[in-house]
Amino acid sequence: MNRKRKNSIGKNVFHLFYSTVFSSGLNAVTLVILANYLDSRSYGIFSIALAYALIMGYCTDAGISVAVLREGSKKEVNLTELLSSFIKVRLLLLGITFAGGFCLIQLFYQNQPELMKTMYYLILPMVTGLALQSISITYFQLIEKMQYLGFIRICSAVLLVISILTGMLLSLHPYLICLLYGGSYLLAGIVGIYLVGKRTVIRFRHAFHKGLLKNIMSFLISGLLIVLLPQLGPIVLEKTLTLKQVGFFAVAYRIPSALYQIPGVLAGAFYPALFKSYNSKGETEHLQLNILQLKMMALTGMAMTISFYYVPEFLISTLFGEEWIPASKALQILSFLLVLQSINIALADGLTTKALQSRRTAVQTLALVSGIGFYIGFSRQYGVEGAAFAAVAIELISLAGYWLLNPAKKALAVKALLPYLSFFIVLFAVMNYFFSAYPIIAAVLHLLFLAVIIVIDKDLRQKIMSFIYKGRRAEDR
Repeated sequence: MNRKRKNSIGKNVFHLFYSTVFSSGLNAVTLVILANYLDSRSYGIFSIALAYALIMGYCTDAGISVAVLREGSKKEVNLTELLSSFIKVRLLLLGITFAGGFCLIQLFYQNQPELMKTMYYLILPMVTGLALQSISITYFQLIEKMQYLGFIRICSAVLLVISILTGMLLSLHPYLICLLYGGSYLLAGIVGIYLVGKRTVIRFRHAFHKGLLKNIMSFLISGLLIVLLPQLGPIVLEKTLTLKQVGFFAVAYRIPSALYQIPGVLAGAFYPALFKSYNSKGETEHLQLNILQLKMMALTGMAMTISFYYVPEFLISTLFGEEWIPASKALQILSFLLVLQSINIALADGLTTKALQSRRTAVQTLALVSGIGFYIGFSRQYGVEGAAFAAVAIELISLAGYWLLNPAKKALAVKALLPYLSFFIVLFAVMNYFFSAYPIIAAVLHLLFLAVIIVIDKDLRQKIMSFIYKGRRAEDR
């Protein structure tokens, strides 16, 4: 495999940005279409099934993809051997996941045949597709060619919209809609494997790359916690709320969840670079890169939070119709997830990429345990809005934990967290006090003032211009 001609971070961010915006937009369209096709109860059932599908999809990875990026960043590694070992492990995990997952579904939901059947129709194709997509996406992350990763995402989103629209036009039963939903992921996964096959030869006769399993348990636990936390809501709320209320929460939660992929673009581009920076240049260079990532992701998350906080009822009624208005207050609360998750990703990646994965895992474990309590207590007391507060509380605990356990916490706080969050909170208080009756004006002014940060922060401005310049030079070559 050719390791020499890699994209710059700026170029990778560009490819990931347009593909993520496009695919996230299409996924949001699919959300709107499904919510209008299904009633709130059916959408609640679908959301629970989707949560299990995403959790099982991760179980086919079990942290191996992160280990691949770690091993692939080392000099003189045989990438063909590494890829072959990666695929072998993924296929084994896929079989184990299906066996264990279906046993749990039978055990927990045998008295809910409608929910159980929905899970089977969705999970079989979707989990297989997620496994195949993950193999190809990890490969293109490893060689830092994010244009192919972007193509796979766009392909998956396009197939998803086409499949759902086809199901609606044919007036198919929700079970078959779920089958088509999962099938779109499977087709995109096949496309991804095809693209990998065109760039490299996959030889299963290679010896197993033993370094792949080094510290794998910490990656396994951490990764499982990463995927469990956003899916925790529907699974727990199924026990405390009605399926109709779960549907309202799911609609409100899916909107920031879809947009969360946009700051994830920056994380995806920085992740392999952070590994390489720490392994080859040391902690100082790694810290500077992590602070830059934190600033850029925080700004992105803040801008998206503002866009959704001020006009939730308008967005819900316009996208889904008046019958979904009960979800608008929850959406307003959940809009804060966008800024909190953006910051948390950067802080967590800073720990992982300098061999402090166990600390990240400890924070995630605390957040998961606390989250179960938050969802149960808040939802029983305050319903759908309480569930939204629980989701925000989980992210606040995570933020505090990632920062406190980072050896460079003073530098992170002084150079990024304190100035950026203080500016955002003060602006928020001012806009709510003076312009609470004029939400559109408040949102526009808030966004304009947010742009001032780029002007004030000289270091951020210079780094962004440097990335752009390097990206143009790479293109000229």
